[in-house]
Amino acid sequence: MTDERTADRSTTDDRVLWVTGGGSGMGAAAAQVAARSGWRLVLSGRRTERLEAVAAGIRAEGGTADVLPLDATDPEAVTAARDTLLERHGRIDGLVLSAGLNSRRRRWDDQSMTDLRAVIDTNLTAVVQVVDAALPALRRSGGVVVVVSSYAGWSSQPGAGVAYSASKTALGPVVRTLNQQEAQHGVRATHLCPGDVATDFLEQRPSVPDAAARAVMLTPEDVGRAIGFVLCAPAHVRIDELVLSPVSQH
Repeated sequence: MTDERTADRSTTDDRVLWVTGGGSGMGAAAAQVAARSGWRLVLSGRRTERLEAVAAGIRAEGGTADVLPLDATDPEAVTAARDTLLERHGRIDGLVLSAGLNSRRRRWDDQSMTDLRAVIDTNLTAVVQVVDAALPALRRSGGVVVVVSSYAGWSSQPGAGVAYSASKTALGPVVRTLNQQEAQHGVRATHLCPGDVATDFLEQRPSVPDAAARAVMLTPEDVGRAIGFVLCAPAHVRIDELVLSPVSQH
């Protein structure tokens, strides 16, 4: 006789999760958590060697992971990656969109328009492009989307910068419209807003936090577990927005 836990696992074993920014930080942590819950992973990002390392770790634990290098700011590359994913796996049941960018020059008095466009292209336009490309498959599966935004996308954080704050704040309406318009197909999305997380992303700050500052931040694994919670929610449950903060963040 099959117990309830085994039955639940069997329903996820064929589900395919596409993770952008999957080679490091929160994307990698989310991929590892999802793999332990039975998802088949497709990892995308610009750095193939990092993707391969994450995939190898997942496979070593008995999970399934495929590597699909991608610059998500390139519309044609996104379409080609979607087609390749569907050729290999036949379906898309979930997206975790965690690729992000900021610039050290982020204030009105020192920013460059080139950097600003790059930040917005990565944090906003690329997210919409991947969702748009995957949406027909997500409609068929009643899929789940987790958009990894930022505390700055939930509450004004002047230090985050002009481009970063604008791009992350815009993800809120992206998720809300997706939920409003695609609920009829069972598609559900979450605007995930983590506070300070101790990842390599901190190297992009004008003043890089030291070890003591990082010690009280969230870890990538903290965020990965939160994403895992969203991914494993029943199909009738939608988590519209989720904010995670370290206790030290005001």
